[in-house]
Amino acid sequence: MSKIITNDRRMKEVIQLAETVSQSKATVLIQGESGTGKEVLASMIHSCSTRKNKPFVAINCAAIPENLLESELFGYERGAFTGAASSKAGKFEFANNGTLLLDEISEMDLKLQAKLLRVIQESEVDRIGGRKPIPIDVRIVATTNKNLAECVKEGTFREDLFYRLNVVNLTLPPLRERIGDVEILSEYFISKLAAKNNSSIKKIDIDALKKLDSHLWPGNVRELENVIERALITAGEVILVNDIVLQNSLESQSMRKELVEDNEMTSWIPGKTLHDIEREIIIKALDHHSGNRTHTAKALGISIRTLRNKIAEYKKVGIYL
Repeated sequence: MSKIITNDRRMKEVIQLAETVSQSKATVLIQGESGTGKEVLASMIHSCSTRKNKPFVAINCAAIPENLLESELFGYERGAFTGAASSKAGKFEFANNGTLLLDEISEMDLKLQAKLLRVIQESEVDRIGGRKPIPIDVRIVATTNKNLAECVKEGTFREDLFYRLNVVNLTLPPLRERIGDVEILSEYFISKLAAKNNSSIKKIDIDALKKLDSHLWPGNVRELENVIERALITAGEVILVNDIVLQNSLESQSMRKELVEDNEMTSWIPGKTLHDIEREIIIKALDHHSGNRTHTAKALGISIRTLRNKIAEYKKVGIYL
């Protein structure tokens, strides 16, 4: 089982709930952005359950072509279709008495969703071309990086299946909202990846950490791991700020633009100076984030030190934030 490294309160609450529900047979729906650790959490749920010594089977619903996903999930009998020279069990049968992870469940075709719903309801699976159902005992964990409730409204996901899957809902916060986790995850990845890359590096410079902490991380934990691994390859004895290469991706730019536009933090009228506008943006951002300076700094794309300096500067002229 992979480790879930965190000091963040919200993340710890999710893990605690996951550990609690792992003892039941309840279906679990894990939602979160790509790279937040949904598959790791699913594995943890299985490892903490009474099924831990039974199979843990995962299938990515987005990675397998639609015409093949049905046979992969439910299996088929010999002669069921052209090329079916012998019978084959599906993932449900392989996961019997254990756990089946349905990764990126939102990408499943509507017709296949109907068959999946029946399997969940009846606890039995029909192979393609089969003559009788096969009883199964499988605990289902489904993951998605989409809002399934919105998918239901859009007509791309069955409402009845959504409620069957959404018995227990675990939502993983994105890395940019996990207070203090960039630092401890960076240190963890340095320790984990140094040997793999024949590196003796064990430390990261404070300025390099600040650079990491100010990034919005559209790729979340997975992106951070890749950044640290590259730094280990190129750095000297210590990872310095210039060893940290961040992709100023369109996704990151879009995320920053949305944070500004959604909070209506930009406005200008004749007579306002750039300093006035900057101060208004910081005030509105702090208000939006309930005074949380770490979240505010990340939303504005500046370091926490820069934000503190700005606040101290405003206090000198009698403006208290």
